[in-house]
Amino acid sequence: MNIAMKKMKFRSLWFALFFSVLATAVFADDDPGPDPGGDPDAPIDGGVALLVAAGIAYGAKKINDKKKEDVIL
Repeated sequence: MNIAMKKMKFRSLWFALFFSVLATAVFADDDPGPDPGGDPDAPIDGGVALLVAAGIAYGAKKINDKKKEDVIL
């Protein structure tokens, strides 16, 4: 390795270390206090069901197309 490569590797290591420490400090949060109550669960409404149905339909179409391709060959 030449000197330029070693310098770049050293700088990259310090850059990664700096931002990993910075990210830890950013995500550190104070205690929010007591739970305000209520239901903490997120509702799963029609959007998720629609995405699942679209995925199943897409998979069925791909399987059907593959079967047709296999019959032709």
